[in-house]
Amino acid sequence: MYYAIISEDVENSLPLRQGARAAHIERLHDLKNEGRLLIAGPHPVIDTPDPGNAGFSGSLVVAEFDSLEAAQAWADSDPYVEAGVYSKVTVKPYKVVLP
Repeated sequence: MYYAIISEDVENSLPLRQGARAAHIERLHDLKNEGRLLIAGPHPVIDTPDPGNAGFSGSLVVAEFDSLEAAQAWADSDPYVEAGVYSKVTVKPYKVVLP
């Protein structure tokens, strides 16, 4: 089943993101290479694809896991969590309807 991992950043998270980005992206590539990643990306603070120094307010990952517990464990071990980027992470089941 798919699960949505919805993360909210602490304020001024950009330096923290930059420090942990390589490890964070590597885990996403692993999911992609396993055929389990549906979508992933950050939410820009401002209404533009490249917010520059304004940074990001959070992230969304939708990926396939064996269970809610497995999705939660994956989210809990995200390098962004360890780096203090996220103030809150919510994991919930996701049903793909479209496309």
